[in-house]
Formats: sequence, C-alpha cells, structure tokens
Amino acid sequence: MGVPEKFAAIASKVNNWGRWGPDDQLGTLNLITDEVRKRAARCVSTGKAFPLGLAMSEAEGIQKGIVPGRFNPIRTMSYINVALSDDPEWICSNEDVVTMPLQCATHWDGLAHVSYGGKIYNGYPQSSVTTAGASKCGIHLVDSLLGRGVLLDVARAKGVEVLDGGYAIQPADLDAACEFGGVRIETGDIILVRTGQMARLKLPSRFPDGGATVPHANMLTFNDVLTYMGFAPGLSMATAEWFHSRDVAAVATDTLSLEVLPCEDEEIYLPVHLLHIVEMGMTQGQNWLLDPLAADCADDGVYTFLLDATPLPLTNALGSPVNPVALK
Repeated sequence: MGVPEKFAAIASKVNNWGRWGPDDQLGTLNLITDEVRKRAARCVSTGKAFPLGLAMSEAEGIQKGIVPGRFNPIRTMSYINVALSDDPEWICSNEDVVTMPLQCATHWDGLAHVSYGGKIYNGYPQSSVTTAGASKCGIHLVDSLLGRGVLLDVARAKGVEVLDGGYAIQPADLDAACEFGGVRIETGDIILVRTGQMARLKLPSRFPDGGATVPHANMLTFNDVLTYMGFAPGLSMATAEWFHSRDVAAVATDTLSLEVLPCEDEEIYLPVHLLHIVEMGMTQGQNWLLDPLAADCADDGVYTFLLDATPLPLTNALGSPVNPVALK
C-alpha cells in the first residue's frame, strides 16, 4: 500500500534523520541541553508539585482488555515478614513483585515503538527490534528527561471542559492555547496538551481518605474506559510541522493515543505516531493526568514549570511507565 500524499508531504518536511548524526538514537531529546535545563529551573517559584501519573494498580488501572497485550499492573508479594537475623523479633523484611506492560498507564513511547516502510527513527531497520527488545533506540538511552514543561490547555482556550470526541487539534488551536496561557514556545520545551479527555474516566481519587486506605474494588467500568479510549480528541497530522518548526523536544497528552481517533485518513493508521516517532524522532507521552495542573495554571496564570519525566532505565525497552512531576 502506498503512503497517502498528505502524509508523505508532511513527513518530508519534518524528517530529522541524520540531523544529529547517522548514529543518533535520541532524536529531539537532543534539544534538551544544559542551558535548556537551567532555563527550566528558573520556572520554579512557589514550590508546588503536581504528579501527573495515573495510579498503577489492578483496582484502579485503565486497562480493560480493550488494547491487545495491555493489562493492569499485577502486584504480588514475594515474601512477607522474613526474619533477617536469628532473632525473629529483631528485623524482618517484606518485598513485592510487579508484572505489567510498560505502556499500560502513564508512559512514554520510545523511538523503537513503531515503524513503517521497514524503518524506525534515523533509518535503522525494523529488524533491530527482536525478542531481545530494541537494539537501537531503546528507552534506556534516555538517561534524563527534565526540562521546561509548557501546558497548552486547548480545552480551556476553546471555552470547554472536554474537547468533542474525534476533534482533530490543529496548529491554530495550539497557537490559541499559547496565547491563552501567555507563553512562547522555546527550543527544547516539553509540551503537554490538555484535551480534558481524562474526565471521561471518572477516576477515583489516587489518595482516598487522605492516603490512609487503598480501594480494593475496581471503580472504573468497561464503558468508562471504552469512552475514554475509543472516540477521542487528539493531535492532527498538521501539528507535526508546528512542533518541528518550534524545535519541541517531546509532547504528551491526556489521552490514550495522543492523536485524534478515529484517525484522519482511513488509509493510514496512527499517522501522528509515525510522523513524531519515526520521522522526527520525537518521544510521545500518553495517559497523562493534567487536570489538577491545569486548574492551578488557570488560577495563577502560569503555564510553564520545571518538568521531570525521566523514564525508567529499562534496557532495550520500547517505552516506560513514568510518574512525571511538574514543579511550579
């Protein structure tokens, strides 16, 4: 099947292969330099911290068997109250084990996550991903992902709490969100795009009863998750040029797929994934919990912050769970 003309035209404009050398495996994260991190640190004034990750548990997870191969984290105990000395009254230890898909909750997609035309980012062959994982562009190569975060609250900028399902965010929407937040995008920024879609999950509190208890009943219904995942607002193909022209380092959203669903062109599935990850080498984040941060930004009018979203150093992995923290 040939590549649709519209997609091919955008891909030719945003392609970054060779930009940082023939052996590069980091893509646009190269744009986060020491100077960029110093600039990000200057965003901190109040000390308020906002965790942006979903709860990771069987009880509260968003996976309901809708996405093939993804399930909620399964945490079990490996041992309980095992004595570490001859005196069992002195010191005992507990440990647990987690089994989980790396992209089941709030996560980054690495640069080997998708391919097309037999290639991943920078022209590496798709065969570089095997049962041993990603021999090229593995997420473990991202030793830190910390910089200036910018919230683009597209929903509030359009005067709604949640964008309509299937709404394709356009460059003009991103411009309007910049104007709404009084921000100018700078090289190496990490952009968080809020659609409001997370509200459709009707999430239980991550810290019920002030953190004293943890719910054991699954409070998310299949229909809640299906509504969140199935017919969703998201980025359009046209926005790839917007991010490319502004030298954005990474982008994340409060949706499952980051891009609009259903896809814009029935001839190509997840085209924004292919433009960002394969052509640009731009790391994507999905399922980010942006509502509390957005409420605070709306309250104080400050839409920039220090963002630490460093992935786990999982060797040869295709992505990583993350609990990003925005510090204002």
